[in-house]
Amino acid sequence: MNSFYYKCLCLLLLSFFEDQHLCGADPTDGFTLVPLTEDNFKLQKPYNEPLDDRYSYKDGVRSFWIYNNDKPFKAESPTRPRSELRISGHDYSSGIWQFEGYAYVPSGTSGVTIVQIHGATEGATSLQLRMYEGDGGDLRYYRYNLVDTHLYDKWFRVNIIHNVDKGKIIVFIDGVQKFVVKDQGPGDLYFKCGVYAAPFNSSHYMESRWKEIKLYKK
Repeated sequence: MNSFYYKCLCLLLLSFFEDQHLCGADPTDGFTLVPLTEDNFKLQKPYNEPLDDRYSYKDGVRSFWIYNNDKPFKAESPTRPRSELRISGHDYSSGIWQFEGYAYVPSGTSGVTIVQIHGATEGATSLQLRMYEGDGGDLRYYRYNLVDTHLYDKWFRVNIIHNVDKGKIIVFIDGVQKFVVKDQGPGDLYFKCGVYAAPFNSSHYMESRWKEIKLYKK
């Protein structure tokens, strides 16, 4: 084969595999792990509740729970109730960043964001992944596109890649690419996980558990 065409083919294949994450490649391949400590994990909870009443950390598992009638995280805030972990110290506005964590959502939890990218040109967030009852635990992009199903009552791996320069977000569940979407424009960006009640149709009680939370970048 002509060496020029061979090189072109190789470059096309490399670009294709990098963009599509096929052939069984792990989503974190080619990324560098960003060291995180407890100082990087900032917690938010209803302003009138003790932290221990909405969050626990035991044996490596972080549990977050709220009730639909809970207060927001600040007295003056008009937002919905939340118990969330915000990764701080690594806000970003360019480059390629990746969140990874293992999530567990008990059945009955519905109408709640379990992980998000905060920050955008338009609106407050670039991505929200919400759990709804649906088909045994449906994970959706906001309340719209279906990302995955049958996720209740089991641990599942979540990887979110945000290529800011290309304006693209890729979601993997258990190492399989499930969803690709354009982001909401640049901004002061960071990852959050836990439970944040959706604007409508939230269950009375909402809970998610997380472990092995990591951050990567290129």
